[in-house]
Amino acid sequence: MVCILLGTGFEEAEALVPADLLRRAKIDVCLAGVDGMSVTGAHGITVAADCSLEQVKVDDLELLFLPGGLGGVDAIQSSSAAMALVEQAHKSGVKLAAICAAPTILSKLGLLEGKQAVCYPSMLDQLTGASTDHGMPVVVDGTIITGEAAGSAFSFGLKLIEVLRGAEKAKKIRDSVYYYG
Repeated sequence: MVCILLGTGFEEAEALVPADLLRRAKIDVCLAGVDGMSVTGAHGITVAADCSLEQVKVDDLELLFLPGGLGGVDAIQSSSAAMALVEQAHKSGVKLAAICAAPTILSKLGLLEGKQAVCYPSMLDQLTGASTDHGMPVVVDGTIITGEAAGSAFSFGLKLIEVLRGAEKAKKIRDSVYYYG
């Protein structure tokens, strides 16, 4: 299962475009509310979470995904349970994905040390210990996938499908939505 952590102020496109693409690929996705079952994003779109953060079990996870949006990132960082989940997932070998401002969470936990990564361009200096490549929409380094920004949401979602189910499945979904990026 892919779990997407939603905290109040999350960037809607960064969470929902990949969630949609993953579900089209028949990958089980759970939108987990960090601070409630009804979560309002940075642009006023309210989403009903599928489960609460407390219901997420690391043993059920194939990938843990942190969308950006400064409010959403703050909500994750302010939640000891969310931060513990990220650390536990990493220690258990669960793939981690983060886009826009969210890779800074991975950096603060020391998970990007020596890794290639990308994030929102004005925040690249916050990826301590990482080798950053501005202008790349998505970077995969081992079990960590990072994305640049909201504009990378389709590329990011398709890369998640490729990592989880292969290039052929990602191409099938890309073709079905007529994405040419």
